[in-house]
Amino acid sequence: MLYLNIRFILTMAWYYGVKTIVRGPSYLIASLATPLTLLFLVFVLSHGALVKFAIVGGLIAFIGSVGLSGAGDSAFFRLQLRIQDLYVPSKVSPFDYMAAFTLSYMVFSIPGIILYVYLGTLYHLFTLYDSLIMLLVMILLIISTTSIAFMISGSIKHLRNIWGITGILTIITSILPPTFYPYKYVPKAFLYIIALSPTTPAAVIIQGAFGLSPVMNIMFFILLGEAVIYTILARILVKWREN
Repeated sequence: MLYLNIRFILTMAWYYGVKTIVRGPSYLIASLATPLTLLFLVFVLSHGALVKFAIVGGLIAFIGSVGLSGAGDSAFFRLQLRIQDLYVPSKVSPFDYMAAFTLSYMVFSIPGIILYVYLGTLYHLFTLYDSLIMLLVMILLIISTTSIAFMISGSIKHLRNIWGITGILTIITSILPPTFYPYKYVPKAFLYIIALSPTTPAAVIIQGAFGLSPVMNIMFFILLGEAVIYTILARILVKWREN
């Protein structure tokens, strides 16, 4: 049976989530820069027609980019600071470590979420129903993207490689999926291909929940399946002990 070290998870979430916002607000601003810039461009180029897509999609892109950025932090902890080596002989398990990182990034995302919720209220986007759907999707998305981050960080041997990989993945998962535009613009066959990125099913689900596009129920099961599968793969691929 899986037992989680709740004390460790909450402590790390406080130190690496809340305290990071206080100590380095520039990190939060940097993570919001791309989604907000794209939101502005979509607003200008579409003359406001796609602004609702850009708001809900920007939130998805923001959460996804924050989760993927964990690859750099995880690799830095393991390869540079060697902090992970301290946890190996302790009672902290790989699942504890992964859960702590995931919760940390969820906490770190809160100011950005508040900003997007504020923008959404200006356009009367949020109701109780779609807010609950959004919350569930965000949880599954951060789990999926953080798991992908662990898969990447566990497979590299040199820290210098991680920044380019995460930068490319962040751009691909933020712009290529239908986060800032209606998913019906994407050919259905191609939509299923790019659904390998968790931001794609997340964006499709949210567009349907907010009444911006037709509902596509299968995307919820795809996102749920990715959260489970990517977590299992991350646990298998995460480099917990150095050989």
